[in-house]
Amino acid sequence: MHEPYEDRLSHKADFRVKYRFRSLEEGGRKTGTPFQGIRCDFSIVGEPENLQYKIWPEFEDEHGNVNLFNDNHLPIEGTARMWIINPEMRPVHYSKIKVGMKCNFREGPMYSADCEVIEILDLMNNPTKN
Repeated sequence: MHEPYEDRLSHKADFRVKYRFRSLEEGGRKTGTPFQGIRCDFSIVGEPENLQYKIWPEFEDEHGNVNLFNDNHLPIEGTARMWIINPEMRPVHYSKIKVGMKCNFREGPMYSADCEVIEILDLMNNPTKN
């Protein structure tokens, strides 16, 4: 079972996105959708292609609850809570992360999913130091 990041990190998620994983024909994953707990990177549409951030998704079920099952492939589309892993980077994102912003999940150079920010959660309140 997946241990929720809120329990591990002792704070709430920074923001939420809606996502859609790309198909193999669109340049996506060869092995289908990933499992809960994947630690992909995050990029912002319009920024340089080599610019990626350590912001991890935590996928939600159809009711908006954290998906606790890490042994099933994730749905092709849905919502995810987003976690900025390096607290020192949080202030960098205060002015970047906005509702409606287009972004991607990245696995190395591969764009595995297209996303859009749908809600700002505790971005401005979460710790900025370890």
